[in-house]
Amino acid sequence: MRIKSEKDFWSGLMFLAVGIGFAWGATGYSFGSSARPGPAYFPFGLGLLLALLGAIVLFKALVIEVVGGDRIGGIAWRPLAIVVGSVALFGVLLPWQGLFVALPVLVLTTALAGDEFLWAEAAASAVVLTAASWFIFVWGLGLSIPLLPSFMR
Repeated sequence: MRIKSEKDFWSGLMFLAVGIGFAWGATGYSFGSSARPGPAYFPFGLGLLLALLGAIVLFKALVIEVVGGDRIGGIAWRPLAIVVGSVALFGVLLPWQGLFVALPVLVLTTALAGDEFLWAEAAASAVVLTAASWFIFVWGLGLSIPLLPSFMR
């Protein structure tokens, strides 16, 4: 069988491998029940869904003809470095500066990786994502995530 879309083939293969890896890794934890799910319940289900998505994309890459073969270009090193560096910076800033500083820094720095960066859109995204994260994780789930910088606590 011939690969008809190189991009879909490699992304489908990646999704399939990561999904199977997560589902397999979750089997080492307790599943619990539907009424009281254990720690393996969510990652196992998510891994299976990701593997299913990967299989669908992989099937599409092998069956549906694409003009030009949809070739993969070179690796975009600058955006990759910005995103990885931003996530690492978030990990360093969160315990020290809190969610209200670390998350906007993450959103604004990762937005720099795109070709169409606009300050207003990035700032609006930072505000919405920070508020949603506080609402879901701190208020809703009761997680003890530091909100303010350490000198203000």
